[in-house]
Amino acid sequence: MTTARINGITIHHEVSGDGPAVLMTHGYSSTGRAWAEQHRALADLYRVISWDMRGHGETESPADPAQYSHDLTVADMRGLLGHLGIERAVIGGLSLGGTMSLAFHRRHPEMVRALVICDSGPGYRNADARAEWNQRAEKRAADLETRGLDVLQSGSRDMRESMQRHRSSQGLAHAARGMLAQRDSAIIDSLPAIRVPTLVIVGDRDTPFLAPCE
Repeated sequence: MTTARINGITIHHEVSGDGPAVLMTHGYSSTGRAWAEQHRALADLYRVISWDMRGHGETESPADPAQYSHDLTVADMRGLLGHLGIERAVIGGLSLGGTMSLAFHRRHPEMVRALVICDSGPGYRNADARAEWNQRAEKRAADLETRGLDVLQSGSRDMRESMQRHRSSQGLAHAARGMLAQRDSAIIDSLPAIRVPTLVIVGDRDTPFLAPCE
């Protein structure tokens, strides 16, 4: 992976292939390496970009918890595309990465050629449901601060494989509170404004993601 200085932090990213640009964003506590197979499969036809979000992988993990938010993540995506000279791209992601892709469209629809949303959701209108989600995000943050990256051992294969790539358990904790947590219903409220082709993918046994994807 290569690096770029964007929005005051060093962001690690990988670029392969040539053609229309596709920016793929990983899920919470994963890294851009989750998209290795997509690089191999799509590089003959597309310019595929993957990256590590702030607090994740080899991208910088700011010490200040205020440096983690939906807005800053969207700004990082826009900054990375600008660094690569890309004006429009297919924007896609898994889980948190899918949510951030929807947030990116909300802020910069003119830069989105299409959307790919995998095992993800647009957040909540219901305040109680949002609060319950945020309690889980806070618990994950607290566990990371108490037990470190070993917390990821109980997660998916992707999480376990990502353990050795993360720089900081504190960075992941900050990301849980600032990026994984939901603040309002802005993203779900923006869905009717989507006019670009959109592919929503969910595994039929990925029970927690069925309702959000619907």
